[in-house]
Amino acid sequence: MDEIEAGFEKLIEKIEESQGKSADLSDKVKENDAKLLARMVKSAIPVIKKAGLDMLKMGKLGNKGDLYDPMYYPKKMIILGKTEPAEFRPDAPQKQVTDQFCVLSEEGKLFELMYSFDGFLTDSYLNPIDAKTAIDHYGYDVLFMLYRALADYLKGEEALIEALDKVIGYVFARKV
Repeated sequence: MDEIEAGFEKLIEKIEESQGKSADLSDKVKENDAKLLARMVKSAIPVIKKAGLDMLKMGKLGNKGDLYDPMYYPKKMIILGKTEPAEFRPDAPQKQVTDQFCVLSEEGKLFELMYSFDGFLTDSYLNPIDAKTAIDHYGYDVLFMLYRALADYLKGEEALIEALDKVIGYVFARKV
């Protein structure tokens, strides 16, 4: 097992230990978690351009359950987290949100991707958010998922990955 996989296993253990224990995180880390995410976002832009996904913007559901006439967002994105959906979309209060994700675009912008489905049409709304809102709504899993993406695709940047591993380890550490 290589060092990145070992680091990944340790992060998983720390996430499990820290679930519901965010009060144990130091005030300093809490004050700077959004800054850390914002810096990581800048480092991840080349990764998203290379490994991002074309996310569905809108599509129609056929009789056999297949999607047709799909439309995709023009920029690639990666998914950083999922949360309980909001009751309605900010752009259309009459539309109920069925799925809600935190995504990072190849432009280095964070969004909440909100999907609605009315039985025939699946459509979505990209709600821009900042790093603090991403952490508040989706938890520290967004940091972990972004770290994982960086670790997978920036294998030549060992110094950056090692530094992020230490910071992520500190973020998930329990107060002694």
